[in-house]
Amino acid sequence: MSVISLKNYAAGQWVAGTGQPELLHNALTGQPLYSASSQGLDFDAMMRYARDKGSKALRRLTFHERGRMLKALALYLNERKESYYRISAFTGATRADSWVDIEGGFGNLFANASLRRQFPDETYYVDGEMAPLSKNGNFIGHHIMVPRRGVAIHINAFNFPVWGMLEKIAVNLLAGVPAIVKPATLTSYLTEAVVQDIVASGILPEGSLQLICGSARGILDYVQNGDVVTFTGSASTGKMLKAHPRLIEEAVPFNMEADSLNCSVLGPDVQPGQPEFDLFIKEVAREMTTKAGQKCTAIRRILVPEEHLEEVHLALGKRLAGTIIGDPSVEGVRMGSLAGQSQKEEVLEKIA
Repeated sequence: MSVISLKNYAAGQWVAGTGQPELLHNALTGQPLYSASSQGLDFDAMMRYARDKGSKALRRLTFHERGRMLKALALYLNERKESYYRISAFTGATRADSWVDIEGGFGNLFANASLRRQFPDETYYVDGEMAPLSKNGNFIGHHIMVPRRGVAIHINAFNFPVWGMLEKIAVNLLAGVPAIVKPATLTSYLTEAVVQDIVASGILPEGSLQLICGSARGILDYVQNGDVVTFTGSASTGKMLKAHPRLIEEAVPFNMEADSLNCSVLGPDVQPGQPEFDLFIKEVAREMTTKAGQKCTAIRRILVPEEHLEEVHLALGKRLAGTIIGDPSVEGVRMGSLAGQSQKEEVLEKIA
């Protein structure tokens, strides 16, 4: 099987990166499937293209038009979902894992599309009531909400290559702001497949969506007031990006979704054999096996009353023993592989 070279979508063109690309592998077999590189991309030109072309086109649309645009896009992508499921298996995701990522992503488009009903069929939104600022009414104050004239840069995580992109662009597109999406390179081949179809659909105005499949190092050098940056990933990387001098100088909002610390607690009043006990075991097992545990929202701790520790241990072990692990594309497999070698090395390091 030949290696497919991924392309970036920049300034209205599909562009292959230059230089030595990064090989991307089948998570289960380790076979190289794709290669990705962003070398040679002009990030400054991409930002200007989004502001000059994408922003202007989106700002001309009303909230209702943008909402209907999102609904049309969700319907269009849903018709092509089976091709995404096939590619998603390469990331180590089972059908159930992929459903959360793929159709969950479409759900974000539908949900944001329905929000249009909360806004007028206008390009702006009048917020709140008029505030009189003078005794005889010569001066008044009124908040009028209009789209930012900048770009939303989305830096996403490897575990949800579809949902991670669609949940973010749904928001900025409804608000009339273009986006540049930088998925984690590891699973960017799935994101690229979806963006290929989005571009081919012609549903979004040109310039409203661009894609970087390799490194985006240096893109923050070109942000300016009016832009916004979102990041999903590790806390250490997020803190480093948040401290970028350009973000501070230009007062660019930076939203970070990073490491979380979640737990599942079995109440002291719950006894083995009760429905709540069985539900606890079921949910803990699902948290451990869905996406092979690769979710930022996955539980990190299980808190159990000491007197029930043995029963929980046995019940959880029994349920996990029935979990079929293997090729995620095979019917009946309930847990696939970790997404990449770096994840496997991290796990081995922690259990050593």
